[in-house]
Amino acid sequence: MFATKLYLYKKLNIQNKINIGIIGGSGYTGKELLKILSSHPFVDRIDIYAQSSAGDSILNIFPELTGSMDDIQIKSINNLDYSADLYFTALPHGETLNYIPHLIAEGKKVIDIGGDYRLSSSALYKKWYGFEHTSYELLKTKVYGLADVLKDSDYNSDLIANPGCYPTATLIPLIPIVESFSEEIISISTVAYSGVSGAGKSIKPGLMLSEMYGNVKAYNLNKHRHEPEINQVLQNTGLGNKPYSFSTHLLPITTGIYSTTTIHLENALSQNEVDEVIKQKYSLAPFVRIRKTPPEIKWMLGTNFCDIHASIGPKRIILASAIDNLIKGAAGQAVQNMNRLYGLDQTTGLLPSKQTLQLFLEETGK
Repeated sequence: MFATKLYLYKKLNIQNKINIGIIGGSGYTGKELLKILSSHPFVDRIDIYAQSSAGDSILNIFPELTGSMDDIQIKSINNLDYSADLYFTALPHGETLNYIPHLIAEGKKVIDIGGDYRLSSSALYKKWYGFEHTSYELLKTKVYGLADVLKDSDYNSDLIANPGCYPTATLIPLIPIVESFSEEIISISTVAYSGVSGAGKSIKPGLMLSEMYGNVKAYNLNKHRHEPEINQVLQNTGLGNKPYSFSTHLLPITTGIYSTTTIHLENALSQNEVDEVIKQKYSLAPFVRIRKTPPEIKWMLGTNFCDIHASIGPKRIILASAIDNLIKGAAGQAVQNMNRLYGLDQTTGLLPSKQTLQLFLEETGK
């Protein structure tokens, strides 16, 4: 594998291998990130930083990764040495403010998988997250990394704010509709469902097996932090101040997100009109699959795909979409953003991309 990596770097004119730092790599998202990066053909060294698990072995924390990657000793987050080229941050809300400004000042690239740079203003952070955001300039200059929507030219910042899982599943099908039919829209409502891994690895009584088995429940109604994230994108896309509502629910499953969005219209649209704008929007998006029937969560597990379906009713559009919340909603999209930031085929490490496959065949003479 090392020889193959070296060959690919040379052929693609990448002068230096990409050294990675993961800050907060011992959670569910960190595990998925490690699984992807450990086999990524353009990644060399991986350093992992954490607080409570510093000094431990990553294979001791994630024994299921044994045999698929080399063991890595977790470093203390207090000893961050700025030796990597790109840092993924996956820390609880508010904590990345202690690290990201310094990383950017040191000339590093950062992809924040947490929520500290997704919103556009410090006032929104005070209202929805409850803390004072002090990185005003970075909030303005960061790129909101909804990878399937962005153009190559949009990757013009060293800081990428990886979108949340609910916004990813909801916005991908919704954006082309708002872009094309904003004048017809009266209101939009999203009802979304998530597996319990979206709440993280820490112990929470309400997420215990005895509480969730055979159960479905709503949570954080009118106060979910992903609501302003979705709202700001829709407003910038052309929705303006038209009403948008968002409600979230927990499913008795580990992984997956399902989002159903209803769009009420002034006038009826045809199925063909709606399908056409979605197809045009994502004709070059390798991770967006347009379905003729509503998708299912089980189709998405372990993938970086977002499956979407549009159903047309009388003056109404219903959009159904599904993703794996830990991959497309977190680690997978983060790597997709890394690929685009470095000018790689965006499927690298996530799918057998034509770019890397062709070079591998050249190297092996097959």
